[in-house]
Amino acid sequence: MRGLRTVFVGLLALGLVAVAQVEITFWSAPNPSQEVFWRQMAEAYMATHPGVKINVSPMPETPTSEAGILAAIAGGVAPTASENVFVGFGSELVKSKAIVPWNTFPEWEELVRARNLSSTIKAWEFPDGNYYIIPMYVNAMLVAWRIDILRELGYEKPPRTYSEVLALGERLKAKYPDKFLWLRSELEVPTWWQRWFDFFVFYYAASKGQPLITGNTITADDKAAIEVLQFFKTLRDKKLLITEPLATGFEVGKTVMTVLGPWSFPWWRENYPELVYGETFVLTPPPVPDWYPAEEPIYTFADAKGVVMYAQATAEQQKAMWDFIRWVLSDPEHDLAWVKITGMLPARDDVGTNPLFTAYIEEKEPALLPYAENIAFAVPPIAHPQFVEIQELMGLECIYPVLIGELTPAEGWEAWKAAIEDLLK
Repeated sequence: MRGLRTVFVGLLALGLVAVAQVEITFWSAPNPSQEVFWRQMAEAYMATHPGVKINVSPMPETPTSEAGILAAIAGGVAPTASENVFVGFGSELVKSKAIVPWNTFPEWEELVRARNLSSTIKAWEFPDGNYYIIPMYVNAMLVAWRIDILRELGYEKPPRTYSEVLALGERLKAKYPDKFLWLRSELEVPTWWQRWFDFFVFYYAASKGQPLITGNTITADDKAAIEVLQFFKTLRDKKLLITEPLATGFEVGKTVMTVLGPWSFPWWRENYPELVYGETFVLTPPPVPDWYPAEEPIYTFADAKGVVMYAQATAEQQKAMWDFIRWVLSDPEHDLAWVKITGMLPARDDVGTNPLFTAYIEEKEPALLPYAENIAFAVPPIAHPQFVEIQELMGLECIYPVLIGELTPAEGWEAWKAAIEDLLK
């Protein structure tokens, strides 16, 4: 009897070992399509790794995803890992020792090679030589034009320079007095992340990609910045820029240009199927000052974010998460699934040349081709822990006062630089 009991206890112990699991949590971006991708990846991984349970949920926005992450860290309830972290926020997390470097895990170099990241990863190196963020995607922000309306005005292609844009505006107003070039109500609010989709886009184009801030030093091209501000002011003065908070403008033909990321395409297909690439809209890099050399590439802002591992996770959880992330990112088919589900391009050196991606894009989503072609000229966000204050002050001290005529473009630019001096010390 004792022998049977021993066997039973032994079998029970083996059963417990068999079902024991490491439980880890992954926060996706607060974007339904990205949550779908990560849930699918987690389910596929768990099907062949029964010892790991992965909980996937969208990160909270209180009021931003960055604030939600900081609140979770402060409360001791951070996830094991999350996506949706850009280099500026990453700098803040590194400063507070809230995340761990990926390159300290085994087979880091193998992952870099497997995902074809050798060139892309260089821009994600932190000052201490570590890599705290694995880039997930890079969206080179482009300008969409209502080519159907431009053709009505006699244009076969969009304007390239500021003067050409203003000339288009005059012709547009002459034929359609109720239309505008651009709807951008966010220019009048200081929300820090909105600068990614207006000033940064045009500044990097005008400056040939010159960084605004390097380390704790302002390294901006003053001339380019002032020209951008003057361009914005002229658009407003000529009533070519509308800053009223309208829900739609470009989609319904109220405006003919907009700064656009590829995440808009799935929404357009569902709500505005009449918007067809090459027929009703086309994509170009941002307009540039008149002096910009015709033969040189035009830079733009890169909406680029990636995945981080949080220091609050146990060593066992970190090990399990690392294996999951390596599994996801080492297979190009997973990156193709990312493109299909999210409509965004993965951060890979070969996204514009690998037939796996180019064949799909050319057949199913040709509007992504310009984004792939411009990744090499897309500049990532400011890598400074005070990014929120720096970008809020750009709106408060510079852009809005210039738009309403309180300051000249040169005065507004100097006011912003003076306002952030203490933040950079």
